[in-house]
Amino acid sequence: MKRVTVMAIAILFSGMTVFAAHSTTLVPDTTKTKKVKPAKVQYTCTMHPEVLSDKPGKCPKCGMTLVKKQPAKKL
Repeated sequence: MKRVTVMAIAILFSGMTVFAAHSTTLVPDTTKTKKVKPAKVQYTCTMHPEVLSDKPGKCPKCGMTLVKKQPAKKL
């Protein structure tokens, strides 16, 4: 009889820990509220990479058309 009581208490205790593990507090999902800024587009000269501009146009050094600067590739 004592063994049955100990087993019943053990089963109840394990059941309570399972239900206690499921918290009712909700954690907010930050992925939906996180605002992602659009990447800033820059233009550069193919012959003079130090020339940077926020808009397309001509290179002030050589007059070539500025092209969109590609982001550096991650390895």
